[in-house]
Amino acid sequence: MGNALVDVLMKLNSDESLHKLNLPKGSMQLIDESRRNHIFNVTDGMQRKITAGGSASNTLAALAKMGLHAGFIGKVGNDDYGKFYMEEVSSMGVNAHLIRKEAPSGTAMALISPDGERTFGTYLGISAELSPEDLSEEIFRPYSYFYVEGYLVQNYELIESAMQIARNMGMKVVIDTASYNIVESNRDFFWKLINEYVDIVFANEEEARALTGLEPEEAVREIASRVEIAVVKVGPKGALIMSGDELVTVPAIPTELVDATAAGDFYAAGFLYGISHKKSMEQCGHIGTLFASHIIGVVGTRLEDHTWEKIKSKTEEILYLSVAIN
Repeated sequence: MGNALVDVLMKLNSDESLHKLNLPKGSMQLIDESRRNHIFNVTDGMQRKITAGGSASNTLAALAKMGLHAGFIGKVGNDDYGKFYMEEVSSMGVNAHLIRKEAPSGTAMALISPDGERTFGTYLGISAELSPEDLSEEIFRPYSYFYVEGYLVQNYELIESAMQIARNMGMKVVIDTASYNIVESNRDFFWKLINEYVDIVFANEEEARALTGLEPEEAVREIASRVEIAVVKVGPKGALIMSGDELVTVPAIPTELVDATAAGDFYAAGFLYGISHKKSMEQCGHIGTLFASHIIGVVGTRLEDHTWEKIKSKTEEILYLSVAIN
């Protein structure tokens, strides 16, 4: 479950535009329609790419590409963006549990710096109006895992209602903490969710620090003391994964960073794919790293079919031959 957003990706020549727009580099800022139009004006003339996005949607699209049964809960408008989103998600093999209303659909303005870091100005539109009344056990019934993006934690009633349904249905609950500024603003609620509902947590080192006040190794231990599996990603150094008393470090695959958009989303997809096959934390970490290494090498959140064939082949090796990634 997540915000159903159409990503508008723009590659910046420098970070000067971020300063003009007052957008902190690497952050996700919620914006209104007026500010969205201002971003369009400031970036006029830059090459743009449009794709169905949203953190959870990216993760599920990757899982569907790997042949898993994946469904997405979200809300879109009956405008052109909403129609595009529904068609795009369905074409990727994801079951679209989408509620549609007469209202503007959400868009995420993804500004990509020359070093590959991405900064989001997100206009939620109707996606922010997803409510507990839109949920039912029937939607959740076909699935074993409930994955939710941390961007939704600002809607306390919705996310807690959804996690309660998932728990009642016997599902495992997974959350990605999404963005350090979202964690900072909702720290106590994150801990409430983690303590009461969540089984698996994904965070990068900035998000983990915002949540715990600790550096990565201490942070992953703190989070793991409350859930089944905690993952703290540390960029080019890889990821720390902990379950119970077992701590595993999985190195990153050296890759030229073109665009960091969806790196965490794809990491989660790879990791969860390994989990679905009941593999070790180390194997799951290697598959997550494999997925992430490919998406950061392209602009946007989609990979070509020939790239997916390579990923599938390497994933098979990790799953069944225990071959280390070089």
